[in-house]
Amino acid sequence: MEYAVETFSLTKIFSDWWGRAKVYAVDELNLQVRYNEVFGLLGPNGSGKTTTLKILLGLLHPTKGRALVLGGQGNDPKINARIGFLPEESYLYRFLNARETLDFYGRLFGLDRQVRKTRIEALLDMVGLKAVASRPVGTYSKGMARRIGLAQALINDPDLLILDEPTTGLDPIGTRQIKDLILQLAARGKTVLLCSHLLADVEDVCDRISILYGGRVQAHGRVKDLLQQTNRRQILTDAISDDAVDEIKRIVADEHAECEVSSPMDRLETFFIRTVTAAQQQEQPTSGAVSTTKIGDFLAAAPTPQSLIDKLVSAPVSRQPEPPTTETEKVPPAETLEAKPDEGLLKQLASSTETVPTQTSAPGPEQPASPVETESPASDRIKTSLLDKLAGRTEDPSADTEQENKPDAGDPENA
Repeated sequence: MEYAVETFSLTKIFSDWWGRAKVYAVDELNLQVRYNEVFGLLGPNGSGKTTTLKILLGLLHPTKGRALVLGGQGNDPKINARIGFLPEESYLYRFLNARETLDFYGRLFGLDRQVRKTRIEALLDMVGLKAVASRPVGTYSKGMARRIGLAQALINDPDLLILDEPTTGLDPIGTRQIKDLILQLAARGKTVLLCSHLLADVEDVCDRISILYGGRVQAHGRVKDLLQQTNRRQILTDAISDDAVDEIKRIVADEHAECEVSSPMDRLETFFIRTVTAAQQQEQPTSGAVSTTKIGDFLAAAPTPQSLIDKLVSAPVSRQPEPPTTETEKVPPAETLEAKPDEGLLKQLASSTETVPTQTSAPGPEQPASPVETESPASDRIKTSLLDKLAGRTEDPSADTEQENKPDAGDPENA
């Protein structure tokens, strides 16, 4: 499959009470999202963005057309297990704390207990909520709720991450952190479908975008191609003298063009982050979320055959084992399954004496105060048999039985 997400003439009509067509939320939408790219779905309120996402996830049925997600239908449980979704509003159980929330979603995906524990701690550290992980999420601010919502969207290490307004309610530090995270996930090979009204965020992270209006695509393409002004030129230099500036203006005037020379300005976001970072380096206390540049180990590096990420993702799920389905699946030979004898156990058994008490009544005047212990022949045979088995002897045990049952030639009763 070339595309992670693909729609064909996708249409969704919301009808009134009488069943008459009332609103065309999505109208003949044809969309292609490639693997390993960050794709932005933009548009004003009511343009069909959220409706499109719900159709992709199988939460709504299209009126016409169809949509493919990761090569299948969005309502297929196998496909759903490979998708991470952050809705526009985070619907969380307000009485659970952060760890319990992530553990709950990890159980829904059937993750092993140890895998859940490892990922929960990594995600809490990544979104800056480790210090407040024991607080009920109902007491979180909106920005903190978005952070825990992002963590739950990543608990299953998804192949496709769908984010609907991921930076709503976040401070500039958190916004920058989310954008950096999206870029790192794309570098790892994941596909990100992003919906946002904050166009500066989209411009920073998206490879391609589609702008919707009235449920239809109005513009589509690479961000750089759509925004670049090919009829203008821009030159950036270090600090130069006024004479050099006058010379540049003269050359530009000879080309019958206009020229404006000014000093560049920092973006307010850059200045804000630099100021807050300086305060954090001084370890000044705060009661809110902490900004970090960390990312979970299972999300960080590109997958390799022996990487920790593969071990976490391929960890066994607590399910009943399935029987072999093909004739080529064979049981390993008995030699590979036979346990080797423990030499320490052999020495312990060989040096120990199995005894049983022979006294059954209370001690009398001529009897010793403690019971006399004598070795039991039966226990001795059991011990010898156990030693033979642990030592790996191959003698036929039936030989001893036949020897015991064979009549004694010297016994007069058997003569």
